[in-house]
Amino acid sequence: MIAGGSLAFAVTFFLSRRLACAAVLPGLLDYPNARSLHQRPIPRTGGLAMLAGMIVGMSPAMLATADPPLRAFGFVLAGLAPLAFVSLVDDRQGVAAGWRILVHLLAAVSLLAAGFLPDRFELPGLTLPFPVWIAIPLTLLFIVWMINLYNFMDGMDGFAGGMAVIGFATLAWLGRADAGFTALCLTAAAASGGFLVQNFPPAKIFLGDTGSTALGFLAAVCGLWGSKAGLLPFWVALLVFSPFITDATVTLLRRLRRGEKIWEAHRAHCYQRLVLLGWGHRRTVLVEYALMLACAGSALLAVRLPPAGQVALLVGWVVAYGLLMGCVEWLERRHGTVAPPGQ
Repeated sequence: MIAGGSLAFAVTFFLSRRLACAAVLPGLLDYPNARSLHQRPIPRTGGLAMLAGMIVGMSPAMLATADPPLRAFGFVLAGLAPLAFVSLVDDRQGVAAGWRILVHLLAAVSLLAAGFLPDRFELPGLTLPFPVWIAIPLTLLFIVWMINLYNFMDGMDGFAGGMAVIGFATLAWLGRADAGFTALCLTAAAASGGFLVQNFPPAKIFLGDTGSTALGFLAAVCGLWGSKAGLLPFWVALLVFSPFITDATVTLLRRLRRGEKIWEAHRAHCYQRLVLLGWGHRRTVLVEYALMLACAGSALLAVRLPPAGQVALLVGWVVAYGLLMGCVEWLERRHGTVAPPGQ
């Protein structure tokens, strides 16, 4: 696992440096527009570097792993390959939303085929059977949402890469009893770290849809795998990635309430609003890193707490997120920078 992680970091780091040159793949440039937070064209080829690093990094683990983990790796790759392909085409020339969602659903089905369908519903101190007729649609919805929310949240230098490093490293520690699961999480964290070196503000390269959808898919994979194998409760995996899940989900619900076209680009996420308030990429992303580390620490603590302590922890985070979002709105009112709907 150490060798695989080192390979993943090294390959991604060197490929990211190479692909950060706009002349290498000129057709994959992210040009700034009215809704962007960057000011100059940036290559969106980091996802290619990261995927290459993960494939190389996972090779030692796959060669040393027997069935059933090897079977799980195969299904994960079967879902990841078409997802990466359609996302690369989308980065290059655009793909209709219907086709993208179809591929996202196919990727989700691959995880059901891998045996990651939950059979129980877990909350602190509560475990209930999860009927198949409920589990299948909810699991598909969860996977598709994770794929898309990671794409939605990949809009600031160093943000998505930092969430991946912290999130996957935390899951690797929580699931260290399973070598295959730990290898996948560590490889994803290491590859994300190699990319983050070039993506930290000011970014020289972006993930693009190729990288962001892959990370969202892998976050869903690890959450479902860890829960199914009894390595960690599913809600703990959600807590680890809650900085992304909360911001994306609340923003989506607010835009739906306002009757906006949710598939259109916007700058309504909390992190985007902080940048527009003048915080800048570096300050905002460092504050977000602190939030991510707090969530990771809470997840590590949660598995050691009794049910009452876990409930108190979850309630505390619900209150904390409410206060944090309220603070962003207060700052906007104070500075008179509340954006109109859809901006």
